Amino acid sequence: MGWAALELLGLALSVLGWAGALLVAALPMWRVSAFLEHNIVVAQSTWEGLWMDCVVQSTGQMQCKVHDSVLALRPEVQAGRTLTVLAALLGLAALLVTVAGARCTTCLKAGRVKARVAGGGGALFAACGLLVLVPPSWFAHLIIRNFYDPAVQASQKREMGAALYLGWAAAALLLLGGSLILAAALRSNPPQAPAFPVKYAAPRRSPSASPTAEYDKKNYV
Repeated sequence: MGWAALELLGLALSVLGWAGALLVAALPMWRVSAFLEHNIVVAQSTWEGLWMDCVVQSTGQMQCKVHDSVLALRPEVQAGRTLTVLAALLGLAALLVTVAGARCTTCLKAGRVKARVAGGGGALFAACGLLVLVPPSWFAHLIIRNFYDPAVQASQKREMGAALYLGWAAAALLLLGGSLILAAALRSNPPQAPAFPVKYAAPRRSPSASPTAEYDKKNYV
């Protein structure tokens, strides 16, 4: 596989991961109700997200309410909001930088500068993946800790929602895509020209050769 194809593959994976990160930030299924104590028939289930909470009835009806106060939110929710917004902005910047430095575009002249710009875009995508990875991992740690805490009531325990798994998948795509873009940019970087150009001097004439002999040789030729 050529380096240009590897770069396009990394860009496609990164864009897919960035779109997944935007979807994860909007989904309310970060924490869902845990069905404990062998309760088979449940009237409703609760979904908790970064921006809203939803209650799903057994009949299929769903009611959602946006969080009123930002300062009253739990620390992990506030940090999750901040990191997801930063990841969205960083992913947009990484996309613009990578497209400008990609081999298939003519935004910049081909050379070392274009390769470095593409590598910078790959590094930004990888950093975006790290930002996306933090909130789902933090939520999963808190959910597991509270689930096995005997002091927490059964009605207050939650399980990991689908948004956490999608967040991990999006982070993996961003890290993989950014790494591929960076590797393609580093491997396709053209060699640097020598700092001092080589100068060629005219050949010296031997002191033993006389001008008359050289003139005779030219006449015979």
